[in-house]
Amino acid sequence: MRTAYTVETVRAAERALMARLPHGALMQRAAAGLAAACADLLGKVYGARVALLVGSGDNGGDALYAGARLARRGAGVTAVLLSPDRAHPGGLAALRAAGGRVASAESGETALRRADLVVDGIVGIGGRGGLRPQAEALVRAARGFVVAVDLPSGVDADTGEVRGAAVRADATVTFGAYKPGLLIDPARSYAGALRLVDIGLEPFLPPVPDAEALQHADVAALLPRPSAESDKYRRGVVGIVAGSARYPGAAVMAVAGALHGGAGAVRYAGPATEAVIARFPETLVTAGPPSKAGRVQAWVVGPGLGDGSDARRALEDVLASDVPVLVDADGLRLISPDALRERSSVAETILTPHAGEAAVLLGCAREEVEASRSSSVRAVAERYGATVLLKGSTTVVAGAGAYTGPVRVNPTGTPWLATAGSGDVLSGLTGALLASGLPGVDAASVGAYLHGLAARELGAGPITAMGVAEELRGVWGDLVD
Repeated sequence: MRTAYTVETVRAAERALMARLPHGALMQRAAAGLAAACADLLGKVYGARVALLVGSGDNGGDALYAGARLARRGAGVTAVLLSPDRAHPGGLAALRAAGGRVASAESGETALRRADLVVDGIVGIGGRGGLRPQAEALVRAARGFVVAVDLPSGVDADTGEVRGAAVRADATVTFGAYKPGLLIDPARSYAGALRLVDIGLEPFLPPVPDAEALQHADVAALLPRPSAESDKYRRGVVGIVAGSARYPGAAVMAVAGALHGGAGAVRYAGPATEAVIARFPETLVTAGPPSKAGRVQAWVVGPGLGDGSDARRALEDVLASDVPVLVDADGLRLISPDALRERSSVAETILTPHAGEAAVLLGCAREEVEASRSSSVRAVAERYGATVLLKGSTTVVAGAGAYTGPVRVNPTGTPWLATAGSGDVLSGLTGALLASGLPGVDAASVGAYLHGLAARELGAGPITAMGVAEELRGVWGDLVD
């Protein structure tokens, strides 16, 4: 599990640790880890040209001390000082003693253009807002590989927001713990490859992080596995209420996600029966309302359903059931907070909006949701009393109501998933996991992980929703093995 903590939490842990260490020891640990990472990236340190972009405060101090270590190994290191009067005095003295050079912001562009490696030590994790014009101009001058110290300058460590110009790093070396912004877009796309340096914070961090990202081993441990005594009901039967005369394919995609996602059986209730049976003859179908379809362990409702009176009746019928329900797409336009909160004591509900649908649910602009995905997913979950999977460039999951657990951040996926029907496949897959008995947060998180992993396996290029569904079996097997 990759865990992340807010700036306030990290700062408190740092204070507790520093109280037990000699003065300056924590910064030296960070600088040593940063220098080692830079050396690994350079390959050959001796003779390499390194430029440090140095702001005021400890972030600049980390860069200066790391630069001193590289200079002692034969690198040509130049520190470009954005605030010469406020540069870390100890770090500056160490760099000069090791043979490093110092340049002002006005004269530093040449060093930045010539550097093999540029270290971004402009702003630390407490920074807010974008880069100032002088810093932005210097960043643009850099031509070499860019390494950010703790996080790229100009991004918000807690939310992942980018409110102006920011450093686009090729790699980020972060200290003690990941910060949520390093895992969540848009900031994640600025961070490049991540490397965590252990500086001894772990004993001082709380047991529950602010955000977390599942890894292969975590997902493998959560995947349901049939036993010798399993039948289709023990494996989980999922009901699908999706599709319409206009969008029969939505039903096919949702059923595909469920069948390839481990469901013991799929019951379909809706107007796209012919299309579903033509592609998946193993599907159990009904012409009546969902409540007459037969026994299920979970429902998926909404993809391609439309917003007419038949759709409303089908949604109400599903929400009246006593099993978990996943609501997606058109179903999200028909729900009310009161209806969902009423059923929260009966069974779990998962909502799977994209940013535009989440904006409607919250009554705000889409841009607000995309800029602050972590707080937005929590807000929808609290307002509707449901577990929420917020789809997008970074898919995030929050538990129902006033959820105090970490936001789950999905680390898999690809922009090629922005294709028709892929969300329907995700709904069917997640519904199957829900029917197998996984709790809402786990079902949503594992579903997003498998969905993204399947898309990655298809390679860098155009993919189809059905291609993603058909790839699920392979990635499932790889994880279990």
